[in-house]
Amino acid sequence: MDVNAAVAALAAIAGVCTGVIAMLAFRWSERDQARPTRTSLHTDAVLPPGVDTVLSVLRSSAVVLDESDSVVKASSAAYALGLVRGGKLAVEPMLHMARDTRRDGEIRQVELDLPRRGTGRGEALAVSARVAPLGSRLVLLLVEDLTEARRIEAVRRDFVANVSHELKTPTGALSLLSEAVMDASDDPEAVTRFAGRMQIEATRLTNLVQELIDLSRVQNDDPLEDAEPVRVDELVAEAIDRSRHPASTKQITMAAGGTADLYVWGNRGQLAAALGNLVENAVNYSPARTRVGIAGRRIAAPGGDLIEIAVTDQGIGISEKDRERVFERFYRVDPARSRATGGTGLGLAIVKHVAASHGGEVTVWSSEGQGSTFTLRLPEAGAVRDRASAGRGPVTVDEDEDVPYETFSSAVPESQAIVPAPEVLP
Repeated sequence: MDVNAAVAALAAIAGVCTGVIAMLAFRWSERDQARPTRTSLHTDAVLPPGVDTVLSVLRSSAVVLDESDSVVKASSAAYALGLVRGGKLAVEPMLHMARDTRRDGEIRQVELDLPRRGTGRGEALAVSARVAPLGSRLVLLLVEDLTEARRIEAVRRDFVANVSHELKTPTGALSLLSEAVMDASDDPEAVTRFAGRMQIEATRLTNLVQELIDLSRVQNDDPLEDAEPVRVDELVAEAIDRSRHPASTKQITMAAGGTADLYVWGNRGQLAAALGNLVENAVNYSPARTRVGIAGRRIAAPGGDLIEIAVTDQGIGISEKDRERVFERFYRVDPARSRATGGTGLGLAIVKHVAASHGGEVTVWSSEGQGSTFTLRLPEAGAVRDRASAGRGPVTVDEDEDVPYETFSSAVPESQAIVPAPEVLP
């Protein structure tokens, strides 16, 4: 009995020891789970309540730094701008601002130009950085990207300067010519000559004001509000009629051809103005006794068929360095020639805006001394095309001549032919 009692006592003691050890292990596990990890020390645990949610909805790039300058929290925009790399703030001026703010608690703001990541073109990224204390140990950095705002401001400044200059030139000329007319009141021939010059300057001023109005309209209006199916043949005929007088003065033949019964969907007035500007430029920049061609066709595209309207001339052409800028406002390849032709430098800018607002594009192919081809591509009004009747014949050409699209290439040099080699277009 004594032996059995001893064994039972030992078993009881062993059970108690096992229970104590299990309880201690459980408590140790709880303490270990409750202990803050290195990651939690630098994330939500050290941020004041609600700050993480606020930072996630801010439009600015946000970075929170701790007392050792380590990044506790950073928005995705901060990484995209290249502000944070390897868990550290990568912009030295901002890091110095953060240290100064942590030391004295003063809010600081500065504008900086930072190099863009991954561009090798030395382009600067304009930002505005604001640093403020966040609690007792943290510092909050908010960064606004000002690059687009600065670009828009530069465009606005250039636009105002160009408009002021362009308006000042004809108004100044009118003032001087009016004085000359008064001084030459006894000379009928001089009065007639000065009056003719005044008419030219007045016309230039009127054209400039009208194009400014047109540019403002196409930028602010939604062309799809008054959209309708527009027949390309009618747009071409209207563009030719608009430039008929200057073309006949220079003995320039205007030929139209291509696929009949093409329709685009959009604002008729804006489309007519865009195509009219292209044809007018082709006439103005072409030598006498040459040919200007307008041709339309349908081309297949992944998102649906497009209507391509090409305007080809045999003019002076455009150099490669100027091709990228011809669609900028007031940019002119040859300013002296533009003034002689009355150009304002806004025509192609209007064409670009009209094409973009209608879901299309305008491109240019050119060779100096051989001429240029401006191509306007717009989405086709497919439903109208299906209803349009077939076999109505080619577009009527100026000079009472019919030129089918396939034979239009004879109107221009082979290097500029729209058909059958459209691949020469960009």
